[in-house]
Amino acid sequence: MPNIAPLWVDRRRFAAEAAPAVVISSHFSSESAPFVPDSRQAWWRLVVAVLIASVGAVGMWSVVVVMPVVQQEFAATRGAVSLSATAIFFGFGLGGVIMGKVTDRLGIVWAMAISIAFLVGSYVLAALSTALWQFIVISFLMGLGTSATFAPLMAEASHWFERYRGLAVTIVASGNYIAGTFWPPLVNWGTQSFGWRTTHFAIAVACAVLMTLLLLVLRAIMSGHAAPDHAKAPPPRVDLNLSTNTLTVLLCIASISCCVAMSMPQVHIVSYCGDLGYGVARGAEMLSLMMAFGIVSRIGSGFIADRFGGMVTLMIGSVAQAFALFFYLFFTSLPSLYLISAMFGLFQGGIVPSYAIIVRETMPAGEAATRVGIVIFASVVGMSFGGWVSGVIFDWTGSYAAAFANGFAWNLLNIGIVLMLLLRGRQRLAMA
Repeated sequence: MPNIAPLWVDRRRFAAEAAPAVVISSHFSSESAPFVPDSRQAWWRLVVAVLIASVGAVGMWSVVVVMPVVQQEFAATRGAVSLSATAIFFGFGLGGVIMGKVTDRLGIVWAMAISIAFLVGSYVLAALSTALWQFIVISFLMGLGTSATFAPLMAEASHWFERYRGLAVTIVASGNYIAGTFWPPLVNWGTQSFGWRTTHFAIAVACAVLMTLLLLVLRAIMSGHAAPDHAKAPPPRVDLNLSTNTLTVLLCIASISCCVAMSMPQVHIVSYCGDLGYGVARGAEMLSLMMAFGIVSRIGSGFIADRFGGMVTLMIGSVAQAFALFFYLFFTSLPSLYLISAMFGLFQGGIVPSYAIIVRETMPAGEAATRVGIVIFASVVGMSFGGWVSGVIFDWTGSYAAAFANGFAWNLLNIGIVLMLLLRGRQRLAMA
């Protein structure tokens, strides 16, 4: 009995002395709590990311809508004014690589803040431009401003999910198409009602307010996890026995090819409808319809990617896109163009996000934003070249028929590369 009491007292004293340490070590604030992939917090991050992408991707679509008006004001050729689309796509792609580096090192918040500054400033400068060359140069800056809303944001979202990674990437990528759904008619209405310069000022104000607020919300949700940490990321799921650089080059070539094909309807559908006598407004409606069905395609491709992988998803989209381009060659009535534009959006929406998914499946997580940025840059090179060369082909031939055939041929090259990677993957599986 005398020995029990001291032992009891000692234990209580020890517990009292140790209690603060236990409390401190087990307490996690919002700043220090570990982030759990596929959690409710991850889905909230995804919602805000989509909203940011939907607003910030205006730069990819406003230039398409105002091209006929700008061409008329500056008395330019179709090929010359198409350089504005080329410039914005090139800036978008190059900015994706730069902002991807920033995202890998500093986090998406810093990358997005820089992007907002470029986007707002470029729209103000575009409204003040007095010559076509100025508008083209400023379009490049506009592309830089838009860049962080796509490739870096997709790569960042891929770190928030494991089970639903493919779906998450495609949902974020759909923000670009959500923008393509509501921005073209809005920009067209503003241009018709107030002029394209006033509309550009209004876009600058809208982006400054909305994107800044959304970025602050994203930063708050991410709390102490805004800086990248890939040390505990799982290894790549797929091994094709190719070096990272070799696979990057192959994906870049495929991406360029597919987007040369993709650019013809996306860049020139508004002008195409004007040339056919249907009016610019009908073309803007078709572009919106294309993007709306593209949203369905992108989200649907996410489910396919989570089940079958990025390469299978890419092959399906690439083959379907070829069929849609083929239809554009033979049908020119207004109802058929609406239908084919919807089909084109439904068929090709999941193509570009598939490249990002393949990067995450085959390459280290710490390089994800940079590598995705490089591959998306290649896709934008394809969009830039395709948009420009389609305008040049129109100037040479007086019609878009040869431009559609050119896009179809480039799409076959993309299919060939994807097929090679798929066969290599099957061969590796058989050898394993």
